Amino acid sequence: MTDQTVDTDGAKLSGQPSAEGHFLGRTRELKELLADIERAGLDTISGRKAPRARVLLIAGRPGSGRTALAGELARRVADRYPDGVLRARLSEPDGTPVPVARVARDLLTALDEPAPPGAGEDDLAAALRGALAERRALLLLDDAAGADQVDALLPDTPDCLVVAVSAGPLTGISDVRPCTLGGLDTKSGLELLTRYTGSVRVTVDPYAAEGLVEACQGQPATLLLAGGWLAARPTSAVADLAKHLHAEGDEGTPLGRVFGLVHAGLPAPAARILRLLSLAPAGLVDPHTASALAGCSIGAARTTLDDLTALGLLRAADSPLPQYEVPGCLHPLLRAAVEAHDRPAELQLARARMLERTVRLLQSCRATTETDSPQAREKLQGLPRALRFPGARAAAQWLDLSRPALLACARLAVQEGDLDTLARRLMSQLVRAMVAHFGTQAAAPDLYEVHRLVLDVAERRDLPRERAAALLNLADVDARTGRTRAALVRYRAALDAGREANDPYATGRAMESVGGAHLELGDYDRAADWFGRALGERLARDERADAARLYGRIATAHTYAARYGEALRNWRAAAAAHRKLGDLAAQARAVSEIARVQEYAGRPEESLRTCREAVEAARRAGDHRLQAALNLRLADTLEHLGDPAAAHLHRAAAERILGEEAPETGGPPEGSERQDQPEHAANACEIRSTPAED
Repeated sequence: MTDQTVDTDGAKLSGQPSAEGHFLGRTRELKELLADIERAGLDTISGRKAPRARVLLIAGRPGSGRTALAGELARRVADRYPDGVLRARLSEPDGTPVPVARVARDLLTALDEPAPPGAGEDDLAAALRGALAERRALLLLDDAAGADQVDALLPDTPDCLVVAVSAGPLTGISDVRPCTLGGLDTKSGLELLTRYTGSVRVTVDPYAAEGLVEACQGQPATLLLAGGWLAARPTSAVADLAKHLHAEGDEGTPLGRVFGLVHAGLPAPAARILRLLSLAPAGLVDPHTASALAGCSIGAARTTLDDLTALGLLRAADSPLPQYEVPGCLHPLLRAAVEAHDRPAELQLARARMLERTVRLLQSCRATTETDSPQAREKLQGLPRALRFPGARAAAQWLDLSRPALLACARLAVQEGDLDTLARRLMSQLVRAMVAHFGTQAAAPDLYEVHRLVLDVAERRDLPRERAAALLNLADVDARTGRTRAALVRYRAALDAGREANDPYATGRAMESVGGAHLELGDYDRAADWFGRALGERLARDERADAARLYGRIATAHTYAARYGEALRNWRAAAAAHRKLGDLAAQARAVSEIARVQEYAGRPEESLRTCREAVEAARRAGDHRLQAALNLRLADTLEHLGDPAAAHLHRAAAERILGEEAPETGGPPEGSERQDQPEHAANACEIRSTPAED
């Protein structure tokens, strides 16, 4: 059974079955953990049903093999959990806790459950518990920073199992079954060394080999590096490495001492690439990232990454793309080596190269979807061959698999604050690529986070135009997900920013959206007032199509407030404006709304005449679905007026029209759509101060 995996930043990766035969030792620990799953909990002993999932804790310091043990346990019991194994890392490579909201959102995505963009931690955690309530799943929570993270994600069902990995106890979670790891036993440690060195060097000097395992304190990560060092030096004996370690003294940890030897023995270019990998977002590296960081060719970077993997310094990720992971236990050692060997200016240049390369890859990724654009094709052809994708499918796969690193890259770029121009370009291209490949709705959770990062940069750099764009985008998502009051606050802030930037587009958008928020909240007077202000802006700039739409929105507000005279006046203005623009379909819809308001006002005869005019207008416009909806309305009105025969004829006409349309299009007739939604509600507001050139 394959696992559904969520990495440090929550991205769903491909299935990763554990490879049997690669796990060593820990026989006693595995036996205890398996027994703990079956052992009765405190609630069961007291005669009550356990209210939550069983929690097993594997505690140990980084490099002790705690994650490998958790993975092996999950592999052995996966068949007991038919709804799958979900994995998530709860700490960044530098030890920063991952927000619970991000982890919960991505676990929901892995379960194919909806996760509203911008929702808070409590709402997302509750949604996750609800999604797991009827499932039998195993959650593997790696590198937990504290009990609060784990507690927020615990399923409220005893049918699930949680395996948590942490450096220490999870105080505060009841009935946790801890398993504390020390070093590997000597036999397993020797077998791990043998995998790198071969059996001869261990067999000819068993005492030196056992001494090396003891010097490494049996820690798997340290033994991996020791084995890699020996594998790179086939003429060296095991005793040679043991002597080097004794010469280092007792300073630092065994892992730090072995790492120092390995780093010192690397060629200078490889050692520099290794150190710079500490800058890789989310600890995920690919040849492009390594190439950009080091300023070398992609081929040289790929070769170096493979060499570092052979030495135990990297792990090859189970991915269709060439990806590598920097072990978390090595991250602090790499940062210390960077500070000791590389100047700050060199590190900033490496970050800039990485961001620039990422921007160009995102441009290429988006361009694969613009097959009808000669400019996009020309721009794509101007990119180096290494930065081009063979097609849209390959580009979408890269974007999906690289999503954790891309989002982490954006977060780090904003957090650093020294490369805001590149950070803004990166976020702009990331938004465009995600919308192009996944669509606005599917990418909404990630886009919400990116827009918040854009807002951070805009506020830090005092960029009112970008601040307005970010606020509008965030508010649109808030409005679509029911957080109308929060959306209203952001729309007002966007209006202030648009006025500060003297941006008529942002100002008009914000005014209309403020009106829409008041309409949703039932404050129809304020809604009509704000729509009127927006209308004045559109008329002053001779934006006739937008003005025609706003007449309709004002009319809608008056209709909800039962001010039918004002509603009719504005709908007639909307119909006249659409007629002047030559938009027959919009004119027909406006006339149909006039008939609706007349019906609400208790004037059925007038409504009947107007509705017939609307049917004729819809017929001329070729809008068959609206024509069908209007026929149904005519039937209802005729029945109300006491003419069932005529009503039957109109219903039959509507059914005939809908029957002809059904094979071509689905969904409700257009006449049933609400008129109070802005046409731009689903569109992202462009960051207009971003350079036009890609």
